[in-house]
Amino acid sequence: MSQKLLIRDLTLRDGQQSSFATRMTQQQIDRVLPFYKDANFYAMEVWGGAVPDSVMRYLNENPWDRLEKIKAAVGNVSKLTALSRGRNLFGYAPYTDEIIDGFCRNSIESGLGIMRIFDALNDVNNVKSTVKYVKQYGGMADCAVCYTIDPKYPKLSFFDKLRDKKNPAPVFTNEYFLDKAKQMAALGADMITIKDMSGLIQPSRIAELIPLFKKHLSIPIDFHTHCTPGYGLGAVLMAIIKGVDVVDTNIWNFAGGTGAPAIELVYIFCKKLGVELDVNMEAVAKINQELYGIRKELEAVDATKQFPNPFNPLTDTLPAHIDKEFDKAIEAARNNNEEALLNACHAIEAYFNFPKPNELVKKAEVPGGMYSNMVAQLKQLNSMDILEKAMELIPTVRLAAGLPPLVTPTSQIVGAQAVNCALDIKAGKPMYSNVSNQFVNLVKGEYGKTPVPVDPEFRLKIAGTREEIPYDTSKYQMQPNPTLPEAGGVKLAENEKEVLLLELFPQVAKNFLTKQKEARYQAEHKEEEVKQEASQEVKEEPITGKVVEAPMPGSIFKLQVQVGDTVSKGQSVIILEAMKMENNIASDYAGKVKRIFVKEGMSVQAGAKLIEIEV
Repeated sequence: MSQKLLIRDLTLRDGQQSSFATRMTQQQIDRVLPFYKDANFYAMEVWGGAVPDSVMRYLNENPWDRLEKIKAAVGNVSKLTALSRGRNLFGYAPYTDEIIDGFCRNSIESGLGIMRIFDALNDVNNVKSTVKYVKQYGGMADCAVCYTIDPKYPKLSFFDKLRDKKNPAPVFTNEYFLDKAKQMAALGADMITIKDMSGLIQPSRIAELIPLFKKHLSIPIDFHTHCTPGYGLGAVLMAIIKGVDVVDTNIWNFAGGTGAPAIELVYIFCKKLGVELDVNMEAVAKINQELYGIRKELEAVDATKQFPNPFNPLTDTLPAHIDKEFDKAIEAARNNNEEALLNACHAIEAYFNFPKPNELVKKAEVPGGMYSNMVAQLKQLNSMDILEKAMELIPTVRLAAGLPPLVTPTSQIVGAQAVNCALDIKAGKPMYSNVSNQFVNLVKGEYGKTPVPVDPEFRLKIAGTREEIPYDTSKYQMQPNPTLPEAGGVKLAENEKEVLLLELFPQVAKNFLTKQKEARYQAEHKEEEVKQEASQEVKEEPITGKVVEAPMPGSIFKLQVQVGDTVSKGQSVIILEAMKMENNIASDYAGKVKRIFVKEGMSVQAGAKLIEIEV
């Protein structure tokens, strides 16, 4: 019986998120859907990850509409899949079972077939509820084991060795990953994904993991990786040769670089290997033709601005020297010759003009998104000079926080904290003088069990407790759902789907839903509109007190004081969201709040006036 390979197409979710900042509009999505109906992919990843946040934040579109419109167009040809962070769903907070239940039910009713569920700490306890509810409502639970590697610790000095100091033993062994997969299978997972979000898994490692998983698990195994550091194509070929059931790919113009390997290259390998690939490549070519124009439209957010050379494996003949590289790659993979395999794959990618391996990400062994977030944070703070120091601190910060895998959100939490620590050192302050709320919660235990225990003394320093304090959803408070006078007195969230958006994305959904309701009301009452704008210019009152300023760019997440409140020096007065981290902004002054210059949801630059305090 010949081997059959199933394909999960990532183009419309992970593909656009990895390379085009998740900015595809519904109109652009609609242009490719008729061809997807004919493509016959096993699955299409179209939702989850950054999609629900981004379509509201940047495109003023409803995430539920996107899922429902794709389902209406594709029908049952391909299973629609979404990426979810277990108990954290799409947000950074642990949600109650009631919210997880409602979210899973509405997702499946809206057309979702497979929920890919992962936890940033690989804490299996955090995926239990989502698995339960996805299966209860007729969906498939695809449980993902997040691949990560142990940090490269600083070399021990001669004196360290004399004192018998040792670096920590490896944690992320093959046995560690298999144990997590077994636990997820025992929960009722319908399939297991080896999720290599950073592209750091080398072909030699996947050659060990696939047979190990196949031997000990009776459910399908999916392999997900990226091409950023240059391992992606070689690792996918190795996984196919070792008998993986499903691989994740992008379509040509959205493939390679920061994305997953191209389905067209996988198709060539499968033809040469005699592996059955039940995908309509003629339909794929039509999708790709449309994607070329869409990518041009997304030029402003294109991560590489480097198009692959046009290619259709059904109609274009490979030059003999490149055809030979495909054969070399297959032979090298069969012989477990990683160097020769990667050389052949890099020659293929170079010929087609896919981006070169990112040597910095490869050397640093961190996700590309984590690195780019750190760069963006430092640029905003005009502190690019400490990037090297921040990168150097990642293993130290990560180990102190319990060695979390570097995947959203823990990669962002660790990266942002490494930047904060580098800034502390630059300012002559002790490390951890400035910590985000998320880092505090991670160390406290609110995200779940870390792979290694956090030192109780470090936890006391960061979170004010020696004991691990797990999240307690019994104290969870639903987001306020006020009426909107400016929209005719309707509720901010008028149905369960809107309530869920408000819970998962409090500030973004609040802004989105408010705009939607106001626009609807104005459209219905255009003739009744009363234009009552103040005719006289209001002169701004001069500042006589002390001013609390924004230390960095961001958006106002929460006002913690009101005009007239008395505040003490060091008291937190505002929570500022910057790079998806919540930062407490404290007053340097004791006194009474005279004026508040900002509103929740407002974007501010570094140095912006936030609050005036009479001292």
